[in-house]
Amino acid sequence: MFTPKNPDKYVGTHKPRYRSSWELSMMLFLDNNDNITHWASEAIKVPYRNPLTGKPTIYVPDFFIVYENKYGKRVAEIVEIKPKKETMLENKTSSRDRAIIAINHAKWAACSAYCKANGMNFRVINEDQIYHGGKPPKKR
Repeated sequence: MFTPKNPDKYVGTHKPRYRSSWELSMMLFLDNNDNITHWASEAIKVPYRNPLTGKPTIYVPDFFIVYENKYGKRVAEIVEIKPKKETMLENKTSSRDRAIIAINHAKWAACSAYCKANGMNFRVINEDQIYHGGKPPKKR
């Protein structure tokens, strides 16, 4: 569990829970960045069709964020945190790896459409964007 130091910014209905150090890093950034006005963890449910089974299911993206950009405009965005290896099909040889990519892309296509219909942005962030090089900083 994560306890925000700026609880007035957190608009989720449940206490934020991180499932990786990358998600924890994102929560710390959202909580401490003055340009972030609101954020929530796993707060939005997006329906999509599983490309492997054909069955309808639900995708719950990692974060909902509202921030003020450098022009003073408020921007709403949904963000998913994923390892880079789970975002690209290149060099995937196992059927499991290809299935993960196919499901992720179906989720993201549905979320992109949801965001477009609701005036929001959607993006997937990997370790390169979080740590500017792929690895967390060394602890001192």
